[in-house]
Amino acid sequence: MSGIRVTYSGLISLGVGLVSVLTGIVFTLIVTRQLTPNEFGTWGLIGTIIAYSVIIEPIVSYWTTRDIARGKEQGKTAIVTSGIFSLGGLLIYSIFAFVIGTQTGIKTDILLFAMILIPVMFFNRTLIAINLGWKPHAEGYGILGFEISKIPAALILVYFLDLGLEGAILASFMAYVVSNLILLKYAYQKLKTVFNFKFLKKCLKLFWIPLYPASTTLIMLSDVVVFVVITGFVEGLAYWTAAAAIAAIVMHSGKISRGVYPKLLEGGKYEYFEENLNWVFYFGIPLIAISITFARPGLFALNPLYEFVWMIVILLSIRAFFESLMRVFTQAIAGIEKVDLNENSTIKDYIKSKLIFISNILMIKQASYLIILAITLYSFKTMSSQLDLIYYWAIIFLASQIPFTLVFYFSLKKDMPIRVNKKNILKYLITAIVVFGITYVLMDEFLVYDEKIFVFMPNLLVFALIGVGGYILVTYIIDAKTRNLVKAIISEIKNRR
Repeated sequence: MSGIRVTYSGLISLGVGLVSVLTGIVFTLIVTRQLTPNEFGTWGLIGTIIAYSVIIEPIVSYWTTRDIARGKEQGKTAIVTSGIFSLGGLLIYSIFAFVIGTQTGIKTDILLFAMILIPVMFFNRTLIAINLGWKPHAEGYGILGFEISKIPAALILVYFLDLGLEGAILASFMAYVVSNLILLKYAYQKLKTVFNFKFLKKCLKLFWIPLYPASTTLIMLSDVVVFVVITGFVEGLAYWTAAAAIAAIVMHSGKISRGVYPKLLEGGKYEYFEENLNWVFYFGIPLIAISITFARPGLFALNPLYEFVWMIVILLSIRAFFESLMRVFTQAIAGIEKVDLNENSTIKDYIKSKLIFISNILMIKQASYLIILAITLYSFKTMSSQLDLIYYWAIIFLASQIPFTLVFYFSLKKDMPIRVNKKNILKYLITAIVVFGITYVLMDEFLVYDEKIFVFMPNLLVFALIGVGGYILVTYIIDAKTRNLVKAIISEIKNRR
């Protein structure tokens, strides 16, 4: 057993995630304030094209985490193969960049410049996969390095040198290099092994298993391309990307469960998941409240041009919470699947396994979402405003998520006894509504929307601290689990001094 500490790893990941919220907002502020809506929309499109190019990366990293969690040393094989696969990623990216650039009218040279991100992203994901199998908390430190280093890089390259989109790309590249060095430090022990051709053969033979779920993600991310190609509204991506940047705060709630997957792989008890699920709701509910309460001022901070799409933030925030829950459920389902422990398992065995079941449901989810979106956009593009089309997009995005989250919940419940503490969830929900409701009233009365960011942001942060502090204080008073968690955190800090 590796001795993976689920709550500790989860708190590290969540803590880093919350810090990355602040650093991410600062980075986005720098970018959105310096780039035009067209350039910012292109920035969002580049992220989608990169997602296409890294689709082949999980072919090895998927099995790396599962093997390392079970005591098998596959680190060197994974990292060397990742370097080779990144060449394929570069080829895939260049093809999509030419095709999409031609279809949208975006300059191909700026799309091709972003290719420098491909190799560092391949190594980043592979190093995360290695660490996830035995030191899940290391991923958090890697993310922290990425988030902190990209701010000074963006300030220098985008703000002071005014390099625009090229500066944003270079800043991200430098941040990935820093992150990779941190992750390499933790993964180094797992890299001092021999190259395992048998493991590589297994990965190539079963490439379709990790590639299948990766392709479902690719289909979902294609909504950006579908929107641009059908509507021709590149600036619409700027509004969408800005709204998504604020709603993404909610996704961090799922990081508290980061250690559950490897713990279940190594044979941990199901109680770990049940306890962890309580914390997903504890942190997820206030994160939704923050995203909704600060939707309008958050967009104003990014750029006053985006303030009017605050309703899209609300829709995306609700959807983000359901997706966060869905990921928790799918990781648990994959964690208790044992088909790959038997070296004699056949392709038929894998097809019948939960690993493929997850991908089948995700494929139905993403394909149906993309088809409905394409039909809706095509049908209403001539009779609706560009803003209305973005609202249709957000509504479809939310509606397609909820039923499939429930599907995975009931599927997991068949294999694992799950007792959801409804009383606790109700306490967290009522507390969030009251505390952030008061925060919203105070903010509406006293917050001045000053376009000078260094004046506006400090005032906004005061109200954010009121909401977060109030939620923690109230739940500490009324909830024993919260008091125990706070005491455990304080004890951990004292022990590490």
